[in-house]
Amino acid sequence: MNTRTQDAQTVRLYREVIARTANHAPEFIDITDEVREILGRSGVQEGTVVVFSRHTTAAIKINEDEPLLLRDMARFLERTAPPDGDYRHNDFFIRTANMTQDECPNGHSHCQHLLLGASESVPVAGGELLLGRWQRVFLVELDRPREREVVVQVQGW
Repeated sequence: MNTRTQDAQTVRLYREVIARTANHAPEFIDITDEVREILGRSGVQEGTVVVFSRHTTAAIKINEDEPLLLRDMARFLERTAPPDGDYRHNDFFIRTANMTQDECPNGHSHCQHLLLGASESVPVAGGELLLGRWQRVFLVELDRPREREVVVQVQGW
């Protein structure tokens, strides 16, 4: 294990927002190259990148970008929390909290999000993401096509 102390270095904090829109749900949108570009602009050589979705129905996950696997994962999510399932969140006659003009029945996407989560952290060394050979960073749309914001925050020196 190679460890270094950077007592004399100033820690940098750099942040950008990626805006993306899916074509359907669930959809796995590979944002790895954009995260790498942001890391490059940050100038950070050693540290961490946090990738965070600002939504409760769009997740961030690291996994493999293999088409059949992505279809398997989408089917898994749909079977685990099916869009046509019975969700109290979708009953607009009894629900009164957090309603918007364009509200749609999306209880399934919130439940799917519980399995996936809002963020991933990736270590940085030598100015590179320390992702494994097949690992990619995905924005996972779980609800419906609309613009989503992903915060990419880089911290280090």
